[in-house]
Amino acid sequence: MTLRFYDTATATVRDFEPVHPGEARLYYCGATVQGMPHIGHVRSALVFDQLARWLDFRGYRVTTVRNVTDIDDKILANAAASFAVDYAGDHPREQWWALAYRFEQVFNAAYDAIGIARPTYEPRATGHVPEMHALIRALVDAGHAYPAPDGSGDVYFDVRSWQRYGELTHQSVDDMQDAPDADPRGKRDPRDFALWKGHKAGEPETARWDSPWGAGRPGWHLECSAMAGKYLGDSFDIHGGGLDLRFPHHENELAQSAAAGQDFASFWLHNGLVTYAGEKMSKSIGNTVSPADMLAEARPLAVRYYLGQAHYRSVLDYRPTSLTESAAAVERVESFLRSAVESGVDPDWTPDDVPQAFRDAMDDDLNVPQALAALHESVRAGNSALAEGRDPAAPARAVRAMTDVLGLTGLMDLGGAAGNAAEHAALDVLVRSLLAQREQARAAKDWTRADAIRDELSAAGVAVRDGADGAAWSVA
Repeated sequence: MTLRFYDTATATVRDFEPVHPGEARLYYCGATVQGMPHIGHVRSALVFDQLARWLDFRGYRVTTVRNVTDIDDKILANAAASFAVDYAGDHPREQWWALAYRFEQVFNAAYDAIGIARPTYEPRATGHVPEMHALIRALVDAGHAYPAPDGSGDVYFDVRSWQRYGELTHQSVDDMQDAPDADPRGKRDPRDFALWKGHKAGEPETARWDSPWGAGRPGWHLECSAMAGKYLGDSFDIHGGGLDLRFPHHENELAQSAAAGQDFASFWLHNGLVTYAGEKMSKSIGNTVSPADMLAEARPLAVRYYLGQAHYRSVLDYRPTSLTESAAAVERVESFLRSAVESGVDPDWTPDDVPQAFRDAMDDDLNVPQALAALHESVRAGNSALAEGRDPAAPARAVRAMTDVLGLTGLMDLGGAAGNAAEHAALDVLVRSLLAQREQARAAKDWTRADAIRDELSAAGVAVRDGADGAAWSVA
């Protein structure tokens, strides 16, 4: 089967033809690091981790980019709110950039805990202001952007100057909501969105950059266009993100990049949202679930399996029994592999060991539910072979190949011939789960809980070292 994906822009499933032969270039929206991650963030990252792994299996040289939005209205607001809090001990009062970096580490701890591979590049918005200035200049020169006439320093994209505006979400400009990202007084049309936001009185001096249009900072939509172009070029294969980003974020990204003369993304892939017992998750309702909550309830293996088991475009509904059911399903796979290894099977595999049903499912718009059906069918065949005294090598190699491709093997405890590597991998995800909880406690300024987790690890013989790249651990 030809590799095919559903493209949001055309609302069709299309054959994948890479822009650059033999390569697959993928950009997907990462976190705005204003606060703690929720499971929607982690689900989105996992979806594109699965996609990158499959593209790699299919023989493409894969480049992945996941940005970090580390300058934003909410980051500034949350940091300003923290100034009203008196810190205990020697902890200094927090700057906006320190808050952003702290939460970036919490996100990374959550990704690491369930085996989401780090992207090829993970650029921060604050490191790419010159590229943003160049993009704004191109849009102003082309007549698609204008500085606000009120002296605010804002620069807006002129949506009515670009006839294709609305092509991603298939709506007309007149039907769109106003852009709420800047004071509308300097706008030609209330739907015009900010490319550059002039510095305002009361904002930190560190949150401003000089520009030809006045001191200020970039607009959210501009950041992603500039970073995607820098690392992947004017034309690349796939732009991804959560369904909630289609409008206005991705619509505006496409408009400004295309208006600047770029082809931009060939495919737009959007993953579905996460609900709780059929209802939208909301802090006001009290039905939110964090990655730390899930990792406290179940092994990272079960969490990854649960978050990745539905088709990426569908809604994933979380219920109190979800992790228990996922743990039972994936532990059957783990148990078979362990039994096969203990019986003397070498689980090393080649691409020929991947069942055709699994290949067809993954090629068909990353149909993971059907791929998992193929995985469990091979597990049943292998268990039957073990029960009947037949050689389980073929199904064991097939199962190991599929769990490797899906990113599950590294979270398993295979014991036996898998040796210390598997034991260390299992210990690693457990320790990282505790470190993620520790980061959550530190983010909440619950220093007592954070210190208690460190002491708990120390008592178990695990030494924790805090560094610029987050916490690392070793057996003391």
